[in-house]
Amino acid sequence: MTGLNKKNFLLEIGMEEMPARFVTDAMQQLQQKVGNWLTENRLAFDSIDAFSTPRRLAVRVNGLAERQEDVVEEARGPAHSIALDEEGNWTKAAEGFARGQGVKTDDLYFKEVKGTDYVFVNKEIKGNAAADILTGVDAVITDLAFPKNMRWGNFNLRFVRPIHWLAALFGDEIIPLTITDIQSGRHTYGHRVLGGEVEITDTSRYEELLLQQFVVTEPEKRKGMIRRQIDALAERQQWNVLVTEDLLEEVNNLVEYPTALYGKFDDDFLQLPEEVLITSMREHQRYFPVEDQNKHLLPYFVTVRNGNDEHLENVQKGNEKVIRARLSDAKFFYEEDQKLSLEEAAAKLDYIVFQEELGTIGDKVRRVEAISRAYGNMLKLGEEDLTHTVRAAAISKFDLVTLMVDEFTELQGLMGEKYALMAGENPETARAIREHYQPKHASDAVPSSLPGAVLGLAEKMDTIAACFGIGMTPSGSQDPYGLRRQAAGVSRILLEHEIAVPLEQLIDTALAQTEQAGILKRPAAEGKEEILSFFGLRLKNILAERSIRYDIADAVLNQLGGQMRVLVHKAEFLHSISEDASFKDTVEALSRVTNIARKAETKGTAVQEDLLREQQERDLYQAFNNLRADLPAALEKGRIESAYQLLEEMKPFIHAYFDNVMVMTDDTALKNNRLALMNHLSAEIKRFADFQQIVFSS
Repeated sequence: MTGLNKKNFLLEIGMEEMPARFVTDAMQQLQQKVGNWLTENRLAFDSIDAFSTPRRLAVRVNGLAERQEDVVEEARGPAHSIALDEEGNWTKAAEGFARGQGVKTDDLYFKEVKGTDYVFVNKEIKGNAAADILTGVDAVITDLAFPKNMRWGNFNLRFVRPIHWLAALFGDEIIPLTITDIQSGRHTYGHRVLGGEVEITDTSRYEELLLQQFVVTEPEKRKGMIRRQIDALAERQQWNVLVTEDLLEEVNNLVEYPTALYGKFDDDFLQLPEEVLITSMREHQRYFPVEDQNKHLLPYFVTVRNGNDEHLENVQKGNEKVIRARLSDAKFFYEEDQKLSLEEAAAKLDYIVFQEELGTIGDKVRRVEAISRAYGNMLKLGEEDLTHTVRAAAISKFDLVTLMVDEFTELQGLMGEKYALMAGENPETARAIREHYQPKHASDAVPSSLPGAVLGLAEKMDTIAACFGIGMTPSGSQDPYGLRRQAAGVSRILLEHEIAVPLEQLIDTALAQTEQAGILKRPAAEGKEEILSFFGLRLKNILAERSIRYDIADAVLNQLGGQMRVLVHKAEFLHSISEDASFKDTVEALSRVTNIARKAETKGTAVQEDLLREQQERDLYQAFNNLRADLPAALEKGRIESAYQLLEEMKPFIHAYFDNVMVMTDDTALKNNRLALMNHLSAEIKRFADFQQIVFSS
């Protein structure tokens, strides 16, 4: 942009406090949408700074041009045959086109498009003043998306929180905007208690002006202040403050001017499990727990005040009072829960509905217990592991009826482990109760123990099978029972534990239990096919995350049966050799077989050895029999390289066959027999992959 003046454009939306988890995304949205909107409107700029606090979202566009650039656009008119008459004069159609473009017919010219000549003209479009265009930026504000919106007054606008002020300045000039009954101006507002109204006299001093009103507008700067203050407290007290990034981000979006302080709670509460104390502090109070240098939890917490350091002792006392009440409740819940036996707690699950059509949680537990036993036998678990797995399944959900889990839902499974140990259960059984919920999210670990892994598979597969069995499948963003997450969890457990059980067996077992319970509303075979396809989508994601080529992924996922670990290892192996010189030749040879096999009229016809007339087809038939004998076992044992080697060894036989044997001969009996051989060989090849899906660049 040369020859055009530039100014800064500041846009600030002031509102009631937003939920902390919405703030960062909203700020990033505003920055991106404003940038896109300016680009679409041909307004050049140097950069965009983004700001946010609980009460405001703002952007400053640095170096915004005062006018749009002038542009020359090429406009197309009528075809040559319509634009000129027989004598070569401009027709009324051409003259009308010229008038409409604001030019003379002398400015028209012809250009060929897809074999036809058309009239064209270059027209210059003068740029408009940025100040005029910016009056439409309110559309960007109202286009912001939030997880939840609200309405206020009699206005139709849906927004995250009611808007209380707008600041919109292009240099010194106010850009007039109106949203609901709020009109833009040059004023903003500082901290709700410590600050006041302030006039923005210079957009480049926006941060400085608000800092004087106890507002730190830059989220990273605010977060840095919190970190330094917590570090200073920790050093002074010789503590280790347990700061997680998620909680730090949330606290950062709860304050405009942070001041860290600490408080204390009674030592008696340390008798509670550490997880209870930490969850209560983090999840309910947004406090940072404190450890000593030996990683023992201390009766202290660190919190962040939205304000300065005046009267901190009062803030400290208030926070201590709140945590005391919260931990007193937790202590009461913990003591009361221990009065209930595991069997009494488990019996109460029969009165809690899991899903209207799927029965109670007690019903689910009984299905999971049966599935766990079956899975344990499939995996050939030892007697002890199988006992721990089945026992853990029987009491896996008992902690859902405890007061502690009712209050702290995040502790389900963990409290099950604690209470089970206190009741005298085997540690492996108790551990499986906790682990069977894993992985809870993408970055969570899978169960580390075999009983935990088997129980986790059973619990997740029961949910998937039961939901698909009644036709309750995910659609779009609707997935109320988290089936995508459950399938991802199953996939990770199977892969990370290298479980050598075919996926369809796991599905069949889970569906059999839902069928036995009388809750299936569709044929089990139909549900099985849908579940396999559902897992296919999850596997595609897994392979994409591992940077596997899409065509190789499609090739190995042509048949979704078999062991999941084998599917993934096949894809990884093919990807690793895809650049080898011999790979293309192998793929082409195998694809010749699978391609011609499609012409077989019947798929199950046996090969008649007496009709194998040529030596090459007898050789290929013998090689096929060897392949059929060895390939399934190699794949079942996960020996992928050996399995591929078996296919490579077929190449000379396949080449010799096609060089010397005419498959589509006029002799019908010979032709059908040769197609039968191709069909059977194709089926063996496809055990490994559908090699026709693999693409080679020319």
